[in-house]
Amino acid sequence: MRKRVLLMISSMRGGGSERQTLLLLRHLDRARFEPHLYVIERAGDLMSEIPDDVPVHAFADLPQPNQLYFPGRILRQQIAQLRELLIKEKIAVVYDRTFAMSLIAAPACQRLGIPRISTIVSPPERALPLVEKRFVRWKRWRLSAAYRQARTVVAVSKIAARSAESYYKLFPDSVTVIPNPVDRDDLLLKSAAAPSRDPDHVTMVCVGRMTSEKGHMDLIRAVAIAETDWPAEVPPLKLIMVGDGPLRSQLQQLTAEQLKRHSIEFVGIDANPAARIAAADALVLPSLFEGMPNVVLEAMALRTPVIATRAGGTIELMDQEPTMLLADPGKPLSLASAIGEFVRDRDAAIRRADAALRYVRDFHDVNQTTRRIEDLLSS
Repeated sequence: MRKRVLLMISSMRGGGSERQTLLLLRHLDRARFEPHLYVIERAGDLMSEIPDDVPVHAFADLPQPNQLYFPGRILRQQIAQLRELLIKEKIAVVYDRTFAMSLIAAPACQRLGIPRISTIVSPPERALPLVEKRFVRWKRWRLSAAYRQARTVVAVSKIAARSAESYYKLFPDSVTVIPNPVDRDDLLLKSAAAPSRDPDHVTMVCVGRMTSEKGHMDLIRAVAIAETDWPAEVPPLKLIMVGDGPLRSQLQQLTAEQLKRHSIEFVGIDANPAARIAAADALVLPSLFEGMPNVVLEAMALRTPVIATRAGGTIELMDQEPTMLLADPGKPLSLASAIGEFVRDRDAAIRRADAALRYVRDFHDVNQTTRRIEDLLSS
C-alpha cells in the first residue's frame, strides 16, 4: 500500500526551496508514495510544473471568517485547517520545508501523532531575525519545540545544521545533512534554447530575490570598482539581474549613479533562468548568507563558471579541487577582485567549471538524494 505524504511550502513562486519541493514531487517513487502538496496560496510560475497526479491543497482556498485581529489568529486557523486536512486525506507522514511551514505542521501533527520530516534551509540565527520582524523570540521558542517533536530534522548544509542545533538548543549532531540536489537532465532541456554568448560583452547573470541578504548592493558596487581596473583588451561587462523584490528601485538608482562603462540589465522574474545561466559567461552570487544555493548548483550542472561569496553552505560546494571563485560576503572590493580574476584567466574558469560539473554529478544527483529522503519517509 502506498504511503500518503504531504509536502508543505508557502507557495511555488520559484525560489530555491520551491524548486527543491518540485523536484521531490516529481521524483518520489510512485510505487511507494502518494505525494500531496500543501501551500498557503496557489501562487507562482512553478504551479504549472506540479505533476498532474499531485493533489494541491491551499489555505487561501478556504473562506476566511470575519474575526477581530489578534496576534497568532491566522496561524491558529492554518493549524486547524491542516489538522482537518491530515485527517480527511489520511496523510501518513508530513515533509515541512522552511520554518514557516514547521510552525504550522508541528502542532497539527503532534495532536494526531503523525510523524514529520522538517527541513532547515538557511542558518537560522541569520535567517529568522531577518525574515520574521515580529515576535522573533516567541517564534524561536516555538520552532525549538517543533524541531524536537519532528521524527527527523534535515538541513541542506553542514553550516545550517550546526547553526540550527545551536540556535534552537537541539542535541549535537541531531540534525541530518542532506544537501540540495540538482536535476541536470531537466536543466539541459530547459536551457536547450539558450542564445549564443554575446561576443561584445562579458555577460554575467545574478539570480535571486532583491532583498538585503542577497547582497545585490555589494555586487553593483563591485562592478563599479571593477570598471577602474578593467583590462583594455576585454569587452565591457554586462550584468543581467534576474528577479524582483523590494530593493529593485534602489538597485536601479545605484546602477545609474555608479556605472559608466559597464551595464546592468534588470529583467525581472524569469520562470526559466536556466537558459540565461547557460548563455552567460559566469553566474555571480553575492549573498550575505545561504543554506545551500540552488542557483549555484544549477550553474555548476550547466558548466557555467561561478563567482560566489563565502556565505553559508556555498563554501561546502568544493571537494578536492576548486569549483568556483570565492569572495568575502559584504565586501564589494573582494567581489570586484574575484570578477577581475575571472576575466583575466578564462582558462582557469573553464577548469573550475569542469570540476564543478563532476562535483554535482557525484554529490548532488537528484535520484540519490530522493532515495535518502524516501528512506526517512518510509521509516
